[in-house]
Amino acid sequence: MGFLNKLFGNQSKEEEIMSNTKLNIGIILGSTRQGRVSPQVGEWVKGIADKREDANYEIVDISEYKLPFLGEGTGEEAGVQAWKEKVANLDGYVFITQEYNHSITGALKNALDSAYQEWNNKAAGIVSYGSTGGARAAEHLRGILAELQVASVRTHPTLSLFTDFENFSNFKPADMHTDNVNAMLDQVIAWSGAFKTLR
Repeated sequence: MGFLNKLFGNQSKEEEIMSNTKLNIGIILGSTRQGRVSPQVGEWVKGIADKREDANYEIVDISEYKLPFLGEGTGEEAGVQAWKEKVANLDGYVFITQEYNHSITGALKNALDSAYQEWNNKAAGIVSYGSTGGARAAEHLRGILAELQVASVRTHPTLSLFTDFENFSNFKPADMHTDNVNAMLDQVIAWSGAFKTLR
């Protein structure tokens, strides 16, 4: 209906505001360990994303929030409240996740569990890396996101520790991955915009 109104010049004020407001997309770094490479991958994704000029993209580093393990704190800690506010203020996400023992990191799982309603009715893309491109971690992440009412898009850039990293630490992605990241972002933006109308 909104499309028809726009086509025939009957776009409402609300629809006009929505179409002129850029979405806020968080690129979430899924590791907190010493020597992590997720900041390199996150900055690479942000560099591609910023050229698009179709949304406001920002790096969100879970290590900055000092989140206690779920159940060990009161839930009222400043870091927890700041994390919930950040999650709530984003319209969509790109998760940078690495594979540890066939799954995501404990830090990322804890960050996901530290909010709930703030995640609801959002969309997310996944960029994973590991010995098998992080595929198993990404599949685990999809199940967790579904429970949080976050829809994960189909396109999924996978990065190999053997071919996209020098000495397993210096990130040097193959050129082909840029197209995959852009295709993923196309879907994240489309879905995030659609879900925004539900909130």
